[in-house]
Amino acid sequence: MTTEVFEARTDQWTLGAPPADYVLGHVRAVLPDHVLDDALVAVRDGVVAAVEPHAPGVEADVDGQGLLCIPGLVDVHSDGLEKERLPRPGAELPMEFALLSFEGKLRAAAVTTAFHGAGFEQSHGRGLARTVERAHDVCHAVDERSANLVDHRILYRLDVRSPEGLQALQSRIAEASDAGVAPLVSHEDHTPGQGQYADRSYYERYLMGVRGLSEQEAAEHVTNLISERDGRLGVREDAMAWLGEQARAGRIRLLGHDPASAQEIGELVERGGSVAEFPTTVEAAREARERGLPVVMGAPNVLRGGSHNGNASGRDLVALGLVTALASDYLPSGLLAAAFALVDDGLVTLSEAIGLVTSGPAAVAGLDDRGRLEPGRRADLALIAAGPRWPVVHTTLVSKA
Repeated sequence: MTTEVFEARTDQWTLGAPPADYVLGHVRAVLPDHVLDDALVAVRDGVVAAVEPHAPGVEADVDGQGLLCIPGLVDVHSDGLEKERLPRPGAELPMEFALLSFEGKLRAAAVTTAFHGAGFEQSHGRGLARTVERAHDVCHAVDERSANLVDHRILYRLDVRSPEGLQALQSRIAEASDAGVAPLVSHEDHTPGQGQYADRSYYERYLMGVRGLSEQEAAEHVTNLISERDGRLGVREDAMAWLGEQARAGRIRLLGHDPASAQEIGELVERGGSVAEFPTTVEAAREARERGLPVVMGAPNVLRGGSHNGNASGRDLVALGLVTALASDYLPSGLLAAAFALVDDGLVTLSEAIGLVTSGPAAVAGLDDRGRLEPGRRADLALIAAGPRWPVVHTTLVSKA
């Protein structure tokens, strides 16, 4: 039996465009259960071939100079593209440009796989209206740019009280190409007075901030909105029935958005749901874990130390061991920052923290080919410095596999 010695193979290349075969040396490799100091990471055909101690005399293509080497981040819920498309009121940019521009922010945040939220709904409560037409725009742009510097994918978000959204998503799923992984679909109901906005006053303050409504105008708007949406309970029932049928048949991977109780988790499981996304209470998160569901929380929630809607604190849920993944929500740079904040506060180890933004979300998405720094996984990698408080991304390398 012979042992392969992994050494530099190529002459000239840059970290921005790594070849299929290369070797990183003298890095601190963050493995699933510990950190391997002074490690060598060998890549062959775009796949991690070895992670081992860097033996004396072995040359590498790149001297990592003691930087942390982690898997590329996987973000399973990003709405950041909305802000990129509308950087200020009335200044909407072309979708293709917005995606290209946002891609730079993802790479700067070490994100190598991103699920962009496409809202199948008719909503005008936010800065950029969420419409079926815009959802199609997001899908088209991502379809056209799916194999570049970031692995762009879609998180289908369905407002279960939107008949237009339901019809459009049904068509989209029926036409979606078979990429070997079931599409991610999140069902949500943002009717004030429940779920994310259980306390309607948070939504009223949100409207006052983003739309400039007075306190009275915001209260009247919310009252009318609740009344309007209560007239669509039949649509909600139809949507849930169709989603359950798709999930149980394995045609989609279903996420329950903002579950608030153990009962809602039970209903999600019965429906065929696989993931609890942003549970708003400890009760819901605990029930999800007891039933074996991954639990996703927002990195900004963890970073800020609490929910801006008065819901469960992501940090508290992590401390209770109830969170398996973090999502950027709207702030890609918040992922690593939140992970390191958890380490600084002594709530998790560095390996556990990195797992929350790599292997955890990869499992949520059903992607078993990435998210861990171990042989056989895609060589989506990032070199980062821990920093005195906040991590700094030095470079992001995307697999050529």
